[in-house]
Amino acid sequence: MRATIMYCAGDVRVENVPDATIVNPTDALVRVTRACICGSDLWPYKDLAPTEKGRRMGHEAVGVVEAVGKQVQKVKKGDFVMMPFAFSDGECAFCHEGLQTSCVHGGFFGFSEGVGGAQAEAIRIPFADGTLFVLPVREDHALLASLLTLSDVMGTGHHAAVAARVAPGKKVAVVGDGAVGLCGVIAAKRLGAEQIILLGRHPTRIALAKEFGATDIVKERGDEAIEQVRKITGGFGAHSVLESVGTEQSMLTAVNIARPGGAIGRVGVPHYPKAPAWEPTFYKNITISGGPAPVRAYVQELLPDVLEGRIQPGCVFDRVIGIDEVPDGYRAMDKREAIKVMVKP
Repeated sequence: MRATIMYCAGDVRVENVPDATIVNPTDALVRVTRACICGSDLWPYKDLAPTEKGRRMGHEAVGVVEAVGKQVQKVKKGDFVMMPFAFSDGECAFCHEGLQTSCVHGGFFGFSEGVGGAQAEAIRIPFADGTLFVLPVREDHALLASLLTLSDVMGTGHHAAVAARVAPGKKVAVVGDGAVGLCGVIAAKRLGAEQIILLGRHPTRIALAKEFGATDIVKERGDEAIEQVRKITGGFGAHSVLESVGTEQSMLTAVNIARPGGAIGRVGVPHYPKAPAWEPTFYKNITISGGPAPVRAYVQELLPDVLEGRIQPGCVFDRVIGIDEVPDGYRAMDKREAIKVMVKP
C-alpha cells in the first residue's frame, strides 16, 4: 500500500510499504477514504532530524472498516468510521472521564511505535472499540469534509473554547488563523460568545473567519496586537483566549490580551522551553488550561450540528489532493498557499 513517510525536515515521500494488517485481537483495519495534513505536521516538516527509517505521517482520517480482531465488539466490517488523532482503550479511568488523550494504554497516530500514520491507503487501529466512532452516514456523504474535521481540528478548536471557559456574553480572542484557530471561531460562536476577535493576517483566512462568526480582526502582532485587542475590548482584554499556534510569542500575546480573571485555552503544540509570563498570569488571576484535545469525547456533542448544517468546519479545506501529491500538499501549507489540505487516497 502507499503511505507517507517523513525522513527529515522538508523530506516527505510517498512510498510502497507492507499492507496494514490486524496484529492484536482488539485491532481494526480501516481503508482510509479521506485523510489530511495538519498544521502540527508542519513542525517536523521544519525541524525533524534525519532518521533512517522515517516517520509515518498523518493522524486524521475517516474510512471504512475492512476487518476486525476477534475481541472487537462495537465496530464491524463495513462501518464508516471517524478516527481520532489519538487511540484509546475506552476502559481506563481517563477514558471514562472523557480524557482519551491521557489513556493509560493509548497513544498518538504517527508518533507511537508500531502504529502507522493516516496519510496512507489503510491503517491499523489499536483498541478499535475505544478509538473509532461509527458515523451514521455513508462514505459518500455530502458533508464528508466537515465529518473529517471531527478527527482533530474541530474538536481541538472546541477544546480550546471549553478550556477558555467561553460562554454566552463573553469576549473571546483567537490567536492564530490556521484551521484550528478558524474552528475555534466556530466553537466560540456556537457557545454563545458576544464578541470574537481573530488575530490573523491572511486575507482568505480572515474572510473565512468572518463567515464563521468573527466580529473583529487584528492583523498586528506583538505589542501592537495587544494594544488593539485591549482597545476593542474596552481596555480590559478578553474573557477567553484561544491559543492555537504554540510559539512563545503567541503565548505571550495570549497572556497579555486576557483580562484579569480570564482564561486561556492552549491547544497549539508548545514549542518553547517553559510557559512564558508566569508573573502576569499570577497577578492577573489568569487560568491556563488545555492540551491535546480529547476529540473522541466531543463527537457526540458536535456531530448533530455538523449533520444538520449548523456548523461547517469542512470549509477549512481549500485543496484536495491524491496520495502521491502529499509532498506538494506539505509545501503548500508551509508556504501558506493552503489553509488545510485534504488527502484522497
